[in-house]
Formats: sequence, structure tokens, C-alpha cells
Amino acid sequence: MVMEIRKATLQDAEGIAKVHVKSWQETYQGIVSQEYLDSLKSEDRQPLWEKSLTQTAETSPVFVAVNPGGEIVGFASFGKERTGKFEADGELYAIYILKKYQRERTGTKLLQAGLEELSRQKYDSMLVWVLEDNESRKFYESLHPVNAGEEVVEIAGQEYTELAYVWNNLKLLNQSLAEKQSGDR
Repeated sequence: MVMEIRKATLQDAEGIAKVHVKSWQETYQGIVSQEYLDSLKSEDRQPLWEKSLTQTAETSPVFVAVNPGGEIVGFASFGKERTGKFEADGELYAIYILKKYQRERTGTKLLQAGLEELSRQKYDSMLVWVLEDNESRKFYESLHPVNAGEEVVEIAGQEYTELAYVWNNLKLLNQSLAEKQSGDR
């Protein structure tokens, strides 16, 4: 399936919020409490995305994956590394893809779009946080990051371990993604 990858606009906030909630419900089922997952509402997330897409759109770009029917089925959000604890200047804040559209290189394409933008903004490295129990971490691990640390986070009253992965060279990471993509054909 051919997926369009493009920079998000304010009009995409509702679609991004829907993917954010639905992908949390799909990805974290069996990890995070079902009661919490069931309580998530896209209407609650939409104002956050509207704010992001207006106030920080230039410095913290968001990219969307759009299916042939015009529906947003994935997104990725990038920007400046937020903690200052790691030797990374950029950060992948979030990348979520509806389960139905995973394993179709959509994540790779979203990541490539973000890397190009981070490079244009003169970032050299990138951090991402991922829950240790999240199977999607294998995607990141396949790109050979440095395991930079971990911390405990609380979600709905439960504690979870979150792993920090860093890529020290965005150009090499982008090259690895391109090679991975051409090798997958």
C-alpha cells in the first residue's frame, strides 16, 4: 500500500489524536491497565496536538502517514532533546502507527522524514524513550542505538521501566534506514 508521508498541519490534529489514542490501546494492551487504556479519549488529546501544531510546529515538527483514502494512520513527532541528561541534541518524541499499517515500512518512512528535518535544523544526534515491555523497541534496536540509560515512569498508578536509546550520528542513522529500506525490497 502506498502511503503518503508529509509534514502535519493544524487540520491534522484530530486525525493525529485518534491515532495517538488507538495506537496506545493497541500497543500497550496487556502492558498498561485496560481500565486506563479504555479511558483514553481522542477529544482529550486533540487540544495538545492543536497546540503542538501551532506553537512549536517549526522547532518540533510532526509528520503524518496518510493512507490512499486520506486517513491519517501514523505520525511521528521530533524536536530538541528535553532532559539535558544525554549526549543527544535531538529527540524522537513519539511515533505511533495503527497496528493494521505496521510492518509496511511506514515507521521507517516517518523516521526518515523526521531525520531529514532534524538534520536541516542542524541536529547531529537523537534520543528516543521506549517502554521496556513495548515490542516496538525491536524496531529501534534493529537500527543499532546506544543504550543510554533507563528510568522508571508511572502510568495510571503503575511503574514501568523506560529505556533511552541514542543515535550519535543522524547521517549514519539515515544511511542505515535507506540501506534497510532498499534491502527489504
